Amino acid sequence: MRRVIQILLVATALSLTACSDKPNNYAEASIAELHDRMQRGELQSEQLVHWYLDQIAAVDRSGPTLRAIIELNPDALMIARALDEEWRESGPRGPLHGIPVLLKANIGTADKMHTTAGSLALAEHRPPEDAFLVSQLRDAGAVILGKANLSEWANFRSSRSSSGWSSIGGQTLNPYDTLRTPCGSSSGSAVAVAANLTVVAIGTETDGSVICPSGINGIVGIKPTLGLVSRSGIIPLAHSQDTAGPMARTVRDAAILLSAMTGRDPDDPASADAPAANTNYAANLAADGLQDKRIGVIRSNSGAGSNPAVEELLTASMAVMTSQGAQIFDDIRPDVTGVGAAEIEVLYYEFKADLAAYLEETGAPLRSLQEIIEFNEQNAAVVMPFFGQDIMLEAVAKGDLNEPEYLEALAASKRISRTAIDAALDEHQLDALIAISNGPAWMIDHANGDNSQIGSSSYAAISGYPSITVPAGFVSDLPIGLTFIGRPFSEKQLIEIAYAYEQATTARRAPVFSHDESN
Repeated sequence: MRRVIQILLVATALSLTACSDKPNNYAEASIAELHDRMQRGELQSEQLVHWYLDQIAAVDRSGPTLRAIIELNPDALMIARALDEEWRESGPRGPLHGIPVLLKANIGTADKMHTTAGSLALAEHRPPEDAFLVSQLRDAGAVILGKANLSEWANFRSSRSSSGWSSIGGQTLNPYDTLRTPCGSSSGSAVAVAANLTVVAIGTETDGSVICPSGINGIVGIKPTLGLVSRSGIIPLAHSQDTAGPMARTVRDAAILLSAMTGRDPDDPASADAPAANTNYAANLAADGLQDKRIGVIRSNSGAGSNPAVEELLTASMAVMTSQGAQIFDDIRPDVTGVGAAEIEVLYYEFKADLAAYLEETGAPLRSLQEIIEFNEQNAAVVMPFFGQDIMLEAVAKGDLNEPEYLEALAASKRISRTAIDAALDEHQLDALIAISNGPAWMIDHANGDNSQIGSSSYAAISGYPSITVPAGFVSDLPIGLTFIGRPFSEKQLIEIAYAYEQATTARRAPVFSHDESN
């Protein structure tokens, strides 16, 4: 508990340094709008960071007390001040110059912050190097604002876990209804963006951990093609599916963030398959991006039919796309029979092996999954007050990555998922598939765990293909997202399609708190 107290003290100290007289309200401001104000001399990064620290003090630490942020960067103001001076002397260094970015707490930084995956077992862990994507963000001029709360160990500890809960950060709350789930595991990143506690954020996904929290919290989230964003320096779950992804309030901001994150990393073999030159994913975005596009609709396995209101949103989304010149092919049914059983075996094996390698390479205080399990048992009162670690126990019992069971499961999971998507796209020469991202947020229930009934993340997650979720509307004032799925490294086209859909629907709506202290 000592680390929790330290984190709260840092947060309090930072908030007390913020300007007493509030500047302009920057809620919902885009990167382009903020840079335009900076260019005109109306805004400095230091002022912007001050404003977000005030927001965090009012909304995350008090008021609705969302608990989206585990730790604030004590050097954020100093970094912003230096970037302001740099802009005055030589202009912006990159597309994120002076822009606050929040990182999920499993993404490594070699600074005064910790990299914990939300676990008390790693409460004092400071890796010796930045994750590759963090170096990319710094090079682009970003201000790393802090670390976001998450489902502990990326939601791979217990089958009865509650999304958004960690032993360091507590329970992250949904800003649209604080009694309901924020979904996981990148819950803190999504909530912080939705509630205007940061401009943009980075999450990570193995299966649904960017797409679900983005959809449920009414923001845009991109799950890139495996290898487009380097995995090095991130606490792993499973290397064959893990990727970091941008989270933002608009498609354009998510595209700007993705452009800054990408790059070939010699320490990540998967990034060798990525395009050699960095792509500007925000270039050429246009409102007519759906014209002449061929879109397939996945209804099966997304569970849309279990909620008539969600079904109506899907139908309305199809109508919007048709009105924008797209040709719709309804009720595409990718055959993914058997993929779930194969996936879970892969995750068990890779979690055990990948985590041990990461802990050893970064000099973490504990060096294996078995040691993590033992720590949890010894500190059960604070680490496991609501749910146990049955998933970890399943994983630690597995062998190494040469086991035939693992190799067969890995081959099967990739073959089934990729064949299903490729066949669906090929049959009608589709540009993209769409599916509902999530149903209405369910109630937080620490006794029984999560109760998700609608989701479609597994298609892209298991195959390693890209997907992007965009706000589609609301059911009972709870956000619903629409996912776009494409071929490997088709992010540019997928983003252009998603942008056109966003512009035609403008479905994003900021949460309104019953006691709003943010203005």
